[in-house]
Amino acid sequence: VQLQAFGGGLVQAGGSLRLSCAASGRTFSMGWFRQGPGKEREFVASISWGGGSTVYADSVKGRFTISRDNAKNTMYLQMNSLKPEDTAVYSCAAVMRPTHSTYTREREYDYWGQGTQVTVSS
Repeated sequence: VQLQAFGGGLVQAGGSLRLSCAASGRTFSMGWFRQGPGKEREFVASISWGGGSTVYADSVKGRFTISRDNAKNTMYLQMNSLKPEDTAVYSCAAVMRPTHSTYTREREYDYWGQGTQVTVSS
């Protein structure tokens, strides 16, 4: 399975962006991670296979919303009230085990896509 993230860009603080992650085939649980300048990659959000369960990092809870459209093999991340500290390369990842769980750790993911840059100016 190949994953491709897109939708990043430059936005002012307080603005919004929607990221998309297109998969070349069916995936199960999926997630978003990000790596800011000079920082390690960190978990952002995860969504279960059917979309019924979601989990968020505390830093984005209430501002970001993860969703998916399995008919289109696509996952989304709606990012509102963006802050300069949200500046990072955002990557999507997929789990190929048929579970209905969400996953917060990098090592639990089987496939990774190329990242998309999000820059939030103050």
